[in-house]
Amino acid sequence: MAKPIHSMIRVLDEARSLAFYDTAFGLKVADRLDFPDFTLIYLSNPESGFELELTVNKDRTEPYDLGDGYGHFAVSVEDLDAEHARFEAAGLAPRKLVEFAPAGEVVARFFFVADPDGYQIEVLERSGRFA
Repeated sequence: MAKPIHSMIRVLDEARSLAFYDTAFGLKVADRLDFPDFTLIYLSNPESGFELELTVNKDRTEPYDLGDGYGHFAVSVEDLDAEHARFEAAGLAPRKLVEFAPAGEVVARFFFVADPDGYQIEVLERSGRFA
């Protein structure tokens, strides 16, 4: 059986991205591999062994084109309302809270926030299949 271990995104500004992921999700640098042309930075927190890998291409000056294929990174939190308020207070500009109930029953509560490079992150309340 395969074990998911990380997901990678390319970022333009290392310091800005590290500050965002620390403030938003408590992700700290777990490892850093520095090469002549690029740096790989692995972020994690005690909640999970899964890591987010940031790739910083050293010669890159233009923002990445995220394309039109919608994708996102997701995390779960115990108290969604408190996290939304914390994000607002930290100036992270979270989008509105959503109760997803397509057939009348709430399947999920969540909000999205964009990181400094425009990647969307879904913040889900821990309940149901997202517990």
